[in-house]
Amino acid sequence: MKVLILGIGNVMFSDEGVGVHLCRLVEQKYAFSSPEHTLTFIDGGTLAERLIPIIAEYDYVIVLDCVDTRDGEIGDVYFFDFENVPNTITWQGSVHEVEMLQTLNMMDMVGDRPPTKIIGIIPEVIEDTTLQLTDAIIKGSGIMENVLLKHLSELGFTYQQISDIDIQSVANTSCLGDR
Repeated sequence: MKVLILGIGNVMFSDEGVGVHLCRLVEQKYAFSSPEHTLTFIDGGTLAERLIPIIAEYDYVIVLDCVDTRDGEIGDVYFFDFENVPNTITWQGSVHEVEMLQTLNMMDMVGDRPPTKIIGIIPEVIEDTTLQLTDAIIKGSGIMENVLLKHLSELGFTYQQISDIDIQSVANTSCLGDR
Protein backbone atom coordinates (compact mmCIF):
# COMPACT_ATOMS: atom_id res chain seq x y z
CA MET A 1 0.00 0.00 0.00
CA LYS A 2 1.26 3.48 -0.91
CA VAL A 3 0.64 5.80 2.06
CA LEU A 4 0.78 9.60 1.79
CA ILE A 5 1.30 11.98 4.71
CA LEU A 6 -0.01 15.31 3.42
CA GLY A 7 0.79 18.49 5.36
CA ILE A 8 -1.65 21.32 4.64
CA GLY A 9 -1.35 24.96 5.65
CA ASN A 10 0.15 28.36 5.02
CA VAL A 11 3.52 28.52 6.81
CA MET A 12 3.53 32.34 6.72
CA PHE A 13 0.58 32.61 9.13
CA SER A 14 1.79 31.17 12.44
CA ASP A 15 -0.40 28.26 13.62
CA GLU A 16 -2.01 27.96 10.17
CA GLY A 17 1.17 26.18 8.98
CA VAL A 18 1.19 23.45 11.64
CA GLY A 19 0.18 20.70 9.18
CA VAL A 20 3.11 21.45 6.89
CA HIS A 21 5.54 21.86 9.79
CA LEU A 22 4.45 18.59 11.40
CA CYS A 23 4.76 16.74 8.09
CA ARG A 24 8.33 17.99 7.70
CA LEU A 25 9.13 17.31 11.37
CA VAL A 26 8.06 13.66 11.25
CA GLU A 27 9.89 13.11 7.96
CA GLN A 28 13.12 14.52 9.43
CA LYS A 29 12.80 13.08 12.94
CA TYR A 30 12.03 9.42 12.14
CA ALA A 31 13.08 6.66 9.77
CA PHE A 32 10.13 4.46 8.77
CA SER A 33 10.07 0.97 7.34
CA SER A 34 7.51 -1.61 6.32
CA PRO A 35 7.87 -4.87 4.44
CA GLU A 36 4.69 -4.19 2.48
CA HIS A 37 3.99 -0.44 2.46
CA THR A 38 5.68 2.74 1.23
CA LEU A 39 5.44 6.12 2.93
CA THR A 40 5.70 9.53 1.26
CA PHE A 41 5.64 12.96 2.91
CA ILE A 42 4.36 15.93 0.88
CA ASP A 43 4.06 19.60 1.78
CA GLY A 44 0.69 20.39 0.20
CA GLY A 45 0.72 24.00 1.38
CA THR A 46 -2.52 25.61 0.26
CA LEU A 47 -2.65 23.99 -3.18
CA ALA A 48 -6.01 22.23 -2.60
CA GLU A 49 -7.43 21.08 -5.95
CA ARG A 50 -4.00 21.11 -7.57
CA LEU A 51 -3.17 18.20 -5.25
CA ILE A 52 -5.81 15.93 -6.82
CA PRO A 53 -3.48 14.14 -9.28
CA ILE A 54 -0.92 13.63 -6.49
CA ILE A 55 -3.43 12.34 -3.92
CA ALA A 56 -5.03 10.01 -6.49
CA GLU A 57 -1.71 8.13 -6.87
CA TYR A 58 -1.90 6.83 -3.29
CA ASP A 59 -3.82 4.00 -1.65
CA TYR A 60 -4.21 5.75 1.72
CA VAL A 61 -3.85 9.39 2.83
CA ILE A 62 -3.32 11.01 6.22
CA VAL A 63 -3.91 14.78 6.16
CA LEU A 64 -2.27 16.97 8.82
CA ASP A 65 -4.11 20.28 9.12
CA CYS A 66 -5.91 22.89 11.19
CA VAL A 67 -9.59 22.37 11.94
CA ASP A 68 -12.24 24.31 13.79
CA THR A 69 -15.08 23.00 15.88
CA ARG A 70 -18.22 24.23 17.56
CA ASP A 71 -17.13 23.10 21.02
CA GLY A 72 -13.35 22.75 21.02
CA GLU A 73 -10.56 24.82 22.47
CA ILE A 74 -7.33 26.08 20.97
CA GLY A 75 -4.82 23.25 20.82
CA ASP A 76 -7.41 20.44 20.86
CA VAL A 77 -6.43 17.59 18.52
CA TYR A 78 -8.91 15.57 16.44
CA PHE A 79 -8.32 12.31 14.56
CA PHE A 80 -11.09 11.12 12.28
CA ASP A 81 -11.93 9.34 9.07
CA PHE A 82 -13.05 11.62 6.23
CA GLU A 83 -16.00 9.25 5.76
CA ASN A 84 -17.17 10.11 9.30
CA VAL A 85 -16.34 13.74 9.98
CA PRO A 86 -17.57 14.58 13.49
CA ASN A 87 -20.59 16.91 13.49
CA THR A 88 -18.64 19.39 15.62
CA ILE A 89 -16.02 20.01 12.87
CA THR A 90 -16.87 23.26 11.04
CA TRP A 91 -13.83 23.58 8.70
CA GLN A 92 -13.70 27.34 9.31
CA GLY A 93 -10.40 27.56 11.21
CA SER A 94 -8.09 28.61 8.41
CA VAL A 95 -7.64 30.25 5.07
CA HIS A 96 -7.58 26.99 3.11
CA GLU A 97 -9.76 24.40 4.86
CA VAL A 98 -12.87 24.84 2.77
CA GLU A 99 -10.77 24.38 -0.36
CA MET A 100 -9.25 21.16 1.01
CA LEU A 101 -12.70 19.90 1.99
CA GLN A 102 -13.96 20.73 -1.51
CA THR A 103 -10.93 18.99 -3.03
CA LEU A 104 -11.61 15.77 -1.15
CA ASN A 105 -15.31 15.99 -2.03
CA MET A 106 -14.48 16.51 -5.73
CA MET A 107 -12.30 13.42 -5.61
CA ASP A 108 -15.24 11.51 -4.14
CA MET A 109 -17.46 12.56 -7.04
CA VAL A 110 -15.18 10.88 -9.57
CA GLY A 111 -14.14 8.01 -7.31
CA ASP A 112 -10.48 9.03 -7.03
CA ARG A 113 -10.17 9.72 -3.29
CA PRO A 114 -8.30 7.03 -1.41
CA PRO A 115 -9.28 6.24 2.19
CA THR A 116 -8.43 9.44 4.06
CA LYS A 117 -7.77 10.16 7.72
CA ILE A 118 -7.47 13.67 9.16
CA ILE A 119 -5.33 14.68 12.13
CA GLY A 120 -6.30 18.25 12.91
CA ILE A 121 -5.72 20.85 15.59
CA ILE A 122 -7.60 24.02 16.49
CA PRO A 123 -5.23 26.96 15.82
CA GLU A 124 -4.86 30.13 17.85
CA VAL A 125 -3.15 32.56 15.47
CA ILE A 126 -3.79 32.27 11.74
CA GLU A 127 -3.69 35.87 10.55
CA ASP A 128 -0.36 37.31 11.76
CA THR A 129 2.51 37.02 9.31
CA THR A 130 5.04 35.15 11.45
CA LEU A 131 6.79 31.80 11.60
CA GLN A 132 6.37 31.67 15.39
CA LEU A 133 3.91 29.03 16.59
CA THR A 134 1.86 29.61 19.73
CA ASP A 135 2.52 27.56 22.86
CA ALA A 136 -0.85 25.77 22.53
CA ILE A 137 0.02 24.61 19.01
CA ILE A 138 3.54 23.55 19.95
CA LYS A 139 2.07 21.45 22.76
CA GLY A 140 -0.77 20.11 20.60
CA SER A 141 1.59 19.24 17.75
CA GLY A 142 3.25 16.73 20.10
CA ILE A 143 -0.13 15.05 20.52
CA MET A 144 -0.64 15.09 16.73
CA GLU A 145 2.81 13.52 16.29
CA ASN A 146 1.97 10.73 18.74
CA VAL A 147 -1.41 10.08 17.08
CA LEU A 148 0.31 9.87 13.69
CA LEU A 149 3.04 7.51 14.92
CA LYS A 150 0.46 5.26 16.62
CA HIS A 151 -1.67 5.12 13.48
CA LEU A 152 1.33 4.38 11.24
CA SER A 153 2.25 1.54 13.62
CA GLU A 154 -1.30 0.19 13.30
CA LEU A 155 -0.84 0.25 9.51
CA GLY A 156 2.30 -1.89 9.83
CA PHE A 157 5.10 0.68 9.84
CA THR A 158 7.97 0.56 12.27
CA TYR A 159 9.98 3.66 13.04
CA GLN A 160 13.14 4.79 14.74
CA GLN A 161 13.90 8.29 15.95
CA ILE A 162 16.92 9.66 14.08
CA SER A 163 16.83 13.33 15.12
CA ASP A 164 15.91 15.55 18.06
CA ILE A 165 14.41 18.32 15.93
CA ASP A 166 11.42 20.26 17.30
CA ILE A 167 8.49 21.80 15.43
CA GLN A 168 9.47 25.43 16.05
CA SER A 169 12.91 24.73 14.53
CA VAL A 170 11.18 23.28 11.48
CA ALA A 171 8.89 26.34 11.30
CA ASN A 172 11.86 28.70 11.57
CA THR A 173 13.44 27.22 8.45
CA SER A 174 10.23 26.78 6.45
CA CYS A 175 10.92 29.69 4.10
CA LEU A 176 14.57 28.94 3.43
CA GLY A 177 15.75 27.44 0.10
CA ASP A 178 15.40 23.70 -0.36
CA ARG A 179 13.51 22.00 2.42
